[in-house]
Amino acid sequence: MVSKELLDLMNKAISMELQVSIQYMWQHVMWRGLKGFVVKDELKKIAVSEMKHAESIAERLVYLGGVPTTKPAPIMVGGSLREMIKQDAKNEEDTIKLYKQIESKAREEGDITTARLFRKILADEEEHHDFFTSLLEEL
Repeated sequence: MVSKELLDLMNKAISMELQVSIQYMWQHVMWRGLKGFVVKDELKKIAVSEMKHAESIAERLVYLGGVPTTKPAPIMVGGSLREMIKQDAKNEEDTIKLYKQIESKAREEGDITTARLFRKILADEEEHHDFFTSLLEEL
C-alpha cells in the first residue's frame, strides 16, 4: 500500500502533464512566422508525448487506488516565441524536480513499479527540457 502523499504527488504530476500538453498544443496552433515554423511541429509532438505521460500516470494511480485529477495546472501560453519557450523550459525543469521526488518516494515505500515508471518518463522530460533550453540559445 502506498501513502496518500505519493498518490497526491502523482496527481500533481498528472495536473502538470495535462497543463503542458494543452499549453504546447496551443503554442503549436497559435505560433506564426519563420521561427515558429521551425518549432511548431516539435511542440505538437511533445504535447502528444505529455498527454501519453498523463495517461500512464493515471493508469498507475488508479491501480494504486487513487482517483486521477482532470484539472490541469495553470496554462501559460505566452505571447512571443521566446516567452513561450522560456515558460516551457521552466515547466520541464519543475517537472523534472517533481519526478525525481516521486521516484525517490516510491522507492522509499518499496513501490518499484511506480519508481520505474517515473524514471522512464523522466528521461523524456529531460529530453524536452534539453530541446527548449537549446532553442532558447538560438532565440
